[in-house]
Amino acid sequence: MPSSDTTDRNQPAEQPAGAAMQAGAAHALVPLSVDECLILLRRQIPKIGRIAVVENGQPIVLPVNYAYDRGTIVVRTDHGAKLTAALMNQPVAFEVDEIDVLWQEGWSVLVKGRLEEITEPQELESAMRLPLTPWAPGSRSRYVRVVPHAITGRRLA
Repeated sequence: MPSSDTTDRNQPAEQPAGAAMQAGAAHALVPLSVDECLILLRRQIPKIGRIAVVENGQPIVLPVNYAYDRGTIVVRTDHGAKLTAALMNQPVAFEVDEIDVLWQEGWSVLVKGRLEEITEPQELESAMRLPLTPWAPGSRSRYVRVVPHAITGRRLA
């Protein structure tokens, strides 16, 4: 039986409005200042990023809810890779970004530092007041923070 599909497979698929305009558009990678990176970390909504840690000698990247607090990235966690990295004071990376698929533009911020658990009572009390509600199941009753030693970013525009 012949197909009722009348699509000409030799023709390009329809593109969203404006996409053809960008197909050949030149973009530039523009470095962001530390101040610009900090603004983006504070403004990002929802506050979802990715944290890279080493587990069993292998790098893993995990999505996390975060809060930016007094120069650090705070994350709630349970027992697992993030808490282990914090207890071992391991170097970590944290990344957050935003992209516009239609315009093929966006930005990313990379924070490199050490992960540490928040245990001092006053600091823990302060962390518990942050607007930090995990999406993942579980109590996530431990708080860890990335203490940055380098913050970089770039914008694709």
